[in-house]
Amino acid sequence: MNICVFGASSNDIDPKYIEAGEILGRVLASKGHSLVFGGGATGLMGAVARGVSEKDGEIIGVAPTFFDKPGVLVKKCTEFYFTETMRERKELMEQKSDAFIMTPGGIGTMEEFFEIFTLRQLQRHEKPIGILNTGGYYDELIQMLTHTAEQGFMEMKCMETLCVSDDPEELLAMIEA
Repeated sequence: MNICVFGASSNDIDPKYIEAGEILGRVLASKGHSLVFGGGATGLMGAVARGVSEKDGEIIGVAPTFFDKPGVLVKKCTEFYFTETMRERKELMEQKSDAFIMTPGGIGTMEEFFEIFTLRQLQRHEKPIGILNTGGYYDELIQMLTHTAEQGFMEMKCMETLCVSDDPEELLAMIEA
């Protein structure tokens, strides 16, 4: 399965997030899955790619050409695709993926997640979506989404389509099921 992982590009984060990303990458590759990601060498993007690389897994990077600068992109990808825009990047990542995982990150990570989650709600795909909730990072977001459903702004069944865990191995098992 090609699993797209969204995550932070910043290295200025608690090391527990980096460690969880590397574990996710190792588990992903050890289970025979390929990584599809935004190509970044730093933060959680880099951490997941390093984990996959440690287990000799397949890595598919997708990035806009304006990111092609020294130290920004992972060079050890099995395949790498360049796009002109961020929108084209997201579309290609979606096309190449069978499932999605959001790891801790900022607004870019959440924007990627919300687009995929919205498309799932609109029945544009049936691909699994996971949230790696390391250290409870997304607890408030999950509460907000539950509140959104409780207030009638989306159906509660949308929440049931999300796989959420703070454990990378458990999260992958949920996605595989």
